[in-house]
Amino acid sequence: MEIDTQIRHVTKSGANLFRELGFAPDEAARFQAQSQQQIHATQALKEQLMRELLKWISDNHLKQADAAEILMVSRPRVSDVVNMKFSKFTIDTLVTMLSRVGKPVRLTMG
Repeated sequence: MEIDTQIRHVTKSGANLFRELGFAPDEAARFQAQSQQQIHATQALKEQLMRELLKWISDNHLKQADAAEILMVSRPRVSDVVNMKFSKFTIDTLVTMLSRVGKPVRLTMG
């Protein structure tokens, strides 16, 4: 059995993926706006959690290797936090890391 790996279409960067999938223009624009809001909200949460981890590292005068040992992650993972590489973390992972250092996260809905 042969697997078909031929590329038939490439969506250009910045294009509305929903439009590319065949949604009507008004619906595609609405879906695009909603997805962008969700992405920005997720990034804002990750940024807040990462800043709290950075504060903990700074307040405790930790080197990345020491922080990594306490957080039970690799030193490059701590570097990713320090460099605010949002895409490399889930919210769940950041919450777990904060819990490990005695900073449990509480969610408040407004």
